[in-house]
Amino acid sequence: AHMNDNNDAGPDPLRRMTMIALGATAVGLSVPSLAQADDAAEARALVDKARVTFDAMLRAKEHDALRAGMKSARGVLIFPSVLKGGFFLGGSGGTGVLLVRGERNDWSQPAFYTMGAVSFGVQFGGQAAEVVILINSQSAVERLLSSSLKLGGDASVAAGPVGAGQAANLKADFVSYAKSKGAFIGMSVEGSVLDVRDTLNNGYYGKAVTPVEILVKGAARNRQADPLRKAVAAAGGPGGR
Repeated sequence: AHMNDNNDAGPDPLRRMTMIALGATAVGLSVPSLAQADDAAEARALVDKARVTFDAMLRAKEHDALRAGMKSARGVLIFPSVLKGGFFLGGSGGTGVLLVRGERNDWSQPAFYTMGAVSFGVQFGGQAAEVVILINSQSAVERLLSSSLKLGGDASVAAGPVGAGQAANLKADFVSYAKSKGAFIGMSVEGSVLDVRDTLNNGYYGKAVTPVEILVKGAARNRQADPLRKAVAAAGGPGGR
């Protein structure tokens, strides 16, 4: 009877400890994969939103300067939703994509960046804005590849002109164009900080990858970005420097 009691008690203590350890390991292994899946989904949604934002901004009659500036831009940052406040790390608020022009005027795969500490004007209020920023110098692109960058401090920045017939301002390293609640506005992004969003880059491409590998070496590809790249390439034209 005593032996039957031991059998009914279940696994011995060592076996129970082993089973618990294996279970904990399995849970631990599942967390990164789930997080990466979430990052991948967020990144795909952001790429789709970036294409919609870019197309809408390019089509607007008020953005002659933006269309002209794209012909010689070295890179373009597209933020589908920038919110008033501090530095954003989650969702699409304050997060966007960077594409850069290659040596043969081809455009790169997207890399994910955050923009924080944006300065909003009175006309902007507390609403969200869609922002497209042209990068006009190769040195500014290279700074973004290696480290975070403060606009207006590490590189010059200007708000692009709004209105039909306006010429592009090509003197600044970065020129920003924005739309809020359907209205095209001159929004200053001076003082804001651009930084790499590593988790979205890794999730989108399914591996740990740096901006240099994405934007310069072409070592990571995701065909889901093809519509965005095609839109940017069409706007960029055969020009470039």
